[in-house]
Amino acid sequence: MRTGLLRCYTSRVENGHTVPSVATLEKYAMALGVPLYRFFWAEEEKPKKLTLPATAPEREWGAQGKDRRELRKFARALSRMDDERRGLLLTIAQRMARGVRVTRQRP
Repeated sequence: MRTGLLRCYTSRVENGHTVPSVATLEKYAMALGVPLYRFFWAEEEKPKKLTLPATAPEREWGAQGKDRRELRKFARALSRMDDERRGLLLTIAQRMARGVRVTRQRP
């Protein structure tokens, strides 16, 4: 098969039992010789490119002053962490954002 995927997997996708990832959809598009957007766009003409609205950089957090220095320190600290500690930090931050109390588990 040109996609490199198993036939049984393709069958599961076709029958709605599995939702393919974007990477898998790219494989199907390449095998069929069509651009990826054709899976999502039924019209004949190409979709228009979307652009994000421009924002004033000085209004974004971390763009200047004390906030910028703090952001750079935080980025430096994150770059020195190993994957396990970085994952732990992100898990704690997510729980804090949801309002879940974070307690220390004893070994």
